[in-house]
Amino acid sequence: MRNIMELRWDPVLGEWVMVSSVRHARPWLPESFCPFCPGAPETGYGWKVLVLENKYPMLIPEPPQPPGHQFYVKSRSSGRTLIIVETPQHDLDDISDLDVESIKIVLETLKDLVEEERGKSYAEYLLWFRNKGVEIGVSLTHPHSQVYITPFIPARVERELANSRKFTESRGGCLFCNIVSVEESEKVRILYSNDSWAAFMPFYSHWPFEAHVYPRRHLQLLTDLGEGELKLLALTLKAVLCGFKRLFRKPSPYIMVMHQAPLKGDYSFYHLHFEIYGVMRGEGVLKYAAGMEMGGGNFTFDSVPEDNASKLRESILLCLQG
Repeated sequence: MRNIMELRWDPVLGEWVMVSSVRHARPWLPESFCPFCPGAPETGYGWKVLVLENKYPMLIPEPPQPPGHQFYVKSRSSGRTLIIVETPQHDLDDISDLDVESIKIVLETLKDLVEEERGKSYAEYLLWFRNKGVEIGVSLTHPHSQVYITPFIPARVERELANSRKFTESRGGCLFCNIVSVEESEKVRILYSNDSWAAFMPFYSHWPFEAHVYPRRHLQLLTDLGEGELKLLALTLKAVLCGFKRLFRKPSPYIMVMHQAPLKGDYSFYHLHFEIYGVMRGEGVLKYAAGMEMGGGNFTFDSVPEDNASKLRESILLCLQG
């Protein structure tokens, strides 16, 4: 296989595709050795949360210049691809199994990364995401999440930025603040809330069990959060993710993503939030992104968000009751 690492521009959809042949070599569910456990060559001992460079990266700080093409546009894969090992404990099922203070340490580590990377020349955006479950393609089960620091704004975030800017210019105020206000007023899709955060299943949910977590205060970056807000975020994520875990007899696989503003520029119309996509639509039944979703670009919803919100809210309440 050729050794290639580059960005390729899709002129039809107007978005970047990251190409990295080294990703092909990454291990799949190794049985005898965990590279994230204490005492492994990259980890050592005496840590609570650890940040590692991904050994099979999509992006690196100083990549080679790719050769040109007679028609298509290429660019350097500048950035970083990081792993956040969330705990030394290997046998936990999910980050929600950690106590609130331990989850807060994970978030503090992430916050420090945002502050560290925002001044780097290659850093246009920092995307934190967490994949849970082999159904999602998780290749290592030790609790961890990932960070991509990209030289471009991810396509989905670009759409959010465009629509939130349009809302602010045409109607005034923040689109996301209005969404939170409507959800809290109607209550039927609210999953959990506290003084600083509101979690709800969106009116326009794409995935069968989808949760969005919004700060009540209008802010753009994780670094804008105060100490108390960060602790309540840890509590909120623990509650909501525990709800996903207990929703069915088998813990539900999910994808969790942080959407914040780009690291450079003024995006005061935008609003930090977290999105969690639960991919089970029933007991033992996966929701697949198939023809209409992948080929057409529009999701189909096989139930009713308000009904599924009730089920997920009940699961979260059982978690809170112990």
